[in-house]
This record gives sequence, C-alpha cells and structure tokens, in this order.
Amino acid sequence: MRKLAGWGFPYMLVGYMRVSTNGDRQVLDLQRDALLAAGVDERHLFEDRATGSRGDRAGLAKALAFIKAGDCLVVWKLDRLGRSLPHLLDTVTDLRKRGIAFRSLTEQMDTTTPQGEFLFHIFGSLAQFERSLIQERVQAGLAAARRRGRRGGRPVAIDAEKLAAVTAALDGGATKAAVCRTFGIKRSTLLDSLARIGWSAGVKVEEA
Repeated sequence: MRKLAGWGFPYMLVGYMRVSTNGDRQVLDLQRDALLAAGVDERHLFEDRATGSRGDRAGLAKALAFIKAGDCLVVWKLDRLGRSLPHLLDTVTDLRKRGIAFRSLTEQMDTTTPQGEFLFHIFGSLAQFERSLIQERVQAGLAAARRRGRRGGRPVAIDAEKLAAVTAALDGGATKAAVCRTFGIKRSTLLDSLARIGWSAGVKVEEA
C-alpha cells in the first residue's frame, strides 16, 4: 500500500461533499469531479444535502465513522467541512488525534506536509483568539446583566467557559437542539442562560 511522502500515512482517501440546498446539483457535481480527480474512490465518497437542521450532518458522521487511522479526509473547500472556524479546527484536531490526515483541494491545505501542518497551527491560533473574544463577550454580558439588577432566581447552570463554547457553536450555525445534545444540557437551561447574557441570533451580547 502506498504511503504519503515522508509522513507514513497508509493512503486511503475518503471524500466528503456538502451542498446548502437540495437543488444545488451543479455544485455537488463540481465537488464530486474534483474529489475523483484527486484520487478518491467513488465508493469512498460521503455527502450531505440541506436538511431541516443545520446541526445534523448524517453524511459527515458516516464519513468520520468510516475513516480509520492512516487515512486522509479530502474536501473540495474548507467551508464544506466546517460551519465556522472553531468547528473546522475542532473537527481537524479530532482527526489528527485519531491519526487521520486532512486535505482541502481549493486552499491546497494538506496536513500530511510540513507546510500544511504550519497552516493548520496558524488556523488553530486564530480559533483560540476567537474563543478568547467570545469568552470576554460572555463575561461582559454577565456583568452588564448584574448592573441591570438581573440577580436571584435559579442559579446559573452553565458556567462561563461552557457558555462561551455554546454561544460559539450557535454563532457558527448550530441549532439549539444540536447544542443541547452536544453539551448535555436541557433546552430550558439553555434558553435561561442565553437570556441572562442577552444573546439572540445575529445580535452581539452587550459589552461592559
């Protein structure tokens, strides 16, 4: 079995495709053609089409369950894999922990090469910076709520660090239902915590 030059990957390419609308056939064909041209076997292609929930990606879940250590996940563009930069970095980081490489054809990002590894670390630094900003925003929102006298009632069930991750996921396009499943929290708890910091879709939390 062939190996990726210098990095010891046993070389099975697994392709993942995603389109935003059910009728976006042209874009899906473009992704398929690019992945096949890159060497992905037709039998190792996984896809997602628009569904009722932005947090549900059955095709991606199947691809991640199918791919094994030493394989390489290939996408046409970075935005096909990640809903946001943090989501993208979390997914690729999980792949790396499992010994799986990642390649994006359009951006020419390939974690099997030193250059690709370097680019990935830059992305990781940017994602960490974004998380820090989100956490600061959450803290500012909590402080603003306290100044407005919003005290008492039920205790806060989500700590600041988890709440920062929750709002990052929501800002990245995840649904409230998907967030509740991922973080193991009740919907009522989520809604109460978001109300406490003044979060709503598309609206920034009030800063101190």
